[in-house]
Amino acid sequence: DYWRTARALHAAGFRGGELIHNSFSYHMTPAGSIMESGARALGCTVFAGGTGQTEQQLEAMADLKPEGYAGTPSFLKILLEKAEEKGLKLAAHGVQGTQCYATADLGLVAYETSAREGLVLDEGVLVEIVRPGTGDPVPDGEVGEIVVTTFNPDYPLVRFGTGDLSAVLAGTCPTGRTNTRIK
Repeated sequence: DYWRTARALHAAGFRGGELIHNSFSYHMTPAGSIMESGARALGCTVFAGGTGQTEQQLEAMADLKPEGYAGTPSFLKILLEKAEEKGLKLAAHGVQGTQCYATADLGLVAYETSAREGLVLDEGVLVEIVRPGTGDPVPDGEVGEIVVTTFNPDYPLVRFGTGDLSAVLAGTCPTGRTNTRIK
């Protein structure tokens, strides 16, 4: 659901009308498409950079001057180091990064806000934290496996075990978002 990704991008500070450089892969993984569809739903224009071709991406970034970047931090580091080596000023005031939690099967599950206090679960999924191997819910605050149910009528997943570990974070997000947060 592209609206889940749009909510995460909005929480990260992106706004309609901005240009986003998307360096997530568009082949053999849905990450590029997931991020692009959410950005477009938010009203952003997307430069689909994909992975690799570092020098060409730097030239495009220098010419297009995107307001933001969507991709892995490791590739952003490569881009910024190469830009510095070539004398290009791409991040004059540093980089402010936020993260989201997503999988190829589920799409977006949770996202970070400007408060940087855990990840807020998206309203479009139901998340349980369970004891690995049993599926039994653990008390809030206890570490367990993330199990997700989606409500996509075209590709529903019920109690999909991710294999990832987390815990429910007590309280509500200081930004005012009221959904459950995870560590």
